[in-house]
Amino acid sequence: MRILIVGAGGVGSSAALIAARRDFYEHIVVADYDYDRARTVVDRLDSDRFTAAQVDASNAEDVADLCRTHKISHVLNVVDPRFVTSIFDGAFAAGANYLDTAMSLSAPHAEDPYAEVGVKLGDYQFDRSQQWQDAGLLALCGIGVEPGLADVFARYASDHLFSSIDEIGIRDGANLIVAGYDFAPSFSIWTTIEECLNPPVVWERDRGWFTTPPFSEPEVFDFPEGIGPVECVNVEHEEVLLVPRWIECNRVTFKYGLGDEFIEVLQTLHKLGLDRTDPVQVGGNHVSPRDVVAACLPDPMTLGDAMSGQTCAGTWVTGTGTDGKPREVYLYHVTDNEWSMAEYGTQAVVWQTAMNPVIALELLATGAWSGAGVCGPEAFAADPYLDLLKNGLNQTWGLQERSPTPH
Repeated sequence: MRILIVGAGGVGSSAALIAARRDFYEHIVVADYDYDRARTVVDRLDSDRFTAAQVDASNAEDVADLCRTHKISHVLNVVDPRFVTSIFDGAFAAGANYLDTAMSLSAPHAEDPYAEVGVKLGDYQFDRSQQWQDAGLLALCGIGVEPGLADVFARYASDHLFSSIDEIGIRDGANLIVAGYDFAPSFSIWTTIEECLNPPVVWERDRGWFTTPPFSEPEVFDFPEGIGPVECVNVEHEEVLLVPRWIECNRVTFKYGLGDEFIEVLQTLHKLGLDRTDPVQVGGNHVSPRDVVAACLPDPMTLGDAMSGQTCAGTWVTGTGTDGKPREVYLYHVTDNEWSMAEYGTQAVVWQTAMNPVIALELLATGAWSGAGVCGPEAFAADPYLDLLKNGLNQTWGLQERSPTPH
């Protein structure tokens, strides 16, 4: 297996650091638009199994050429989702398999954005699934932590814990603090704006996919391992577009613990038009307002030393257990920032995201996972994944039984 990692930011560098401790691949190329950034990651690893390269992720042919030059078998895309289509197409053109942590972008419904779906997350990729299948190539999409590990948990619950499922709800919360900053997102602000200000998507068996207003349906969710109660709200996310394609259930939701201040900042950016991606003229230059916001904020990759606390990603499932009784569980994984900084030198959020595509790549290398076409993580058996998570990366995951909520 010869891997191309596109993106040398927080997730890309963390993925390289994690992969450096494994031996399932022949070589990894770390590529970025900024060659020096990629070079810094490779120098840090000090291994002849890694090479740095420059790539324009917005240019499919540039991606394809790099794949051909290095005889790449698998492309891992860990840059902003605006580059998904070009990297996805470039990998296909070069005959390489493909993985990403976020899918192709959505577009709101033109007339009724807070009730009807327009272009859904991943539509561009799923529309090309037959082409990938015919070519014998796999595009494994949404294999970060959310989406990714959360989808694996959903598959595990379906296979082992429930005879029928009412709701699969992804719930994400944290108690992370970034000292010295009034506002410092721990993940890409470009991506955060995109998913938080777009109309959230919900799926129901009798209705299909539909949307709600941003930050709708708030609920307090009690997160484990000392994080505690966090108010979570509806946010657009890939799991809602992935889970119903492979898992039988009645409803799928995604809710994120953002906090009032974070929501207020995002709403203000929207009111001022600073969430826009189309360029505006500033003096003699044309710039994207969202790119300006991103440039003004600290790089999430650099925040680890200032961060403290834990981040929790998980999947809440309700339904009928295998014993025929009502059951409610929360399957989850927690990463502590102090641990990730001490062990890998990367902050918790990006490390937790990065471990998952590395696990998936190893499963593909060993043949424990295999397939063709465009697939989500829930298309594959969960057991080998969770075994490698525990025994390969020494990561524990939790299964918390909860008292079923009466309906």
